[in-house]
Amino acid sequence: MTETRSFTRACALSDLPVEGVIGVEVAGEPVAVARIGGEIFALRDVCSHAEVPLSEGEIYDHTVECWLHGSCFDLRTGAPTGLPATEPVPVYPVKIEGDEVYVAIVKES
Repeated sequence: MTETRSFTRACALSDLPVEGVIGVEVAGEPVAVARIGGEIFALRDVCSHAEVPLSEGEIYDHTVECWLHGSCFDLRTGAPTGLPATEPVPVYPVKIEGDEVYVAIVKES
């Protein structure tokens, strides 16, 4: 399998709260873009437990907490860090150019 990586504009850096998350669509995929501690992260904006938007949750300690049942996911890896979720969510590469945030939706072919 080969990996195809193409960066697409997700949002302006100025659209992101200083410590928070927003939901956007990138290449047809729901993406949560988060900023914490000066770092930017992107992950699939769907909780693996309840299929609700993670972008509506709270951010703390490099974690996003799902608002519905409290599942937590590491922003760096997508791994669940708190039940009831047991499956990870995909994370995506991010790059910043000026005030623009770009995300690569990695698809295997």
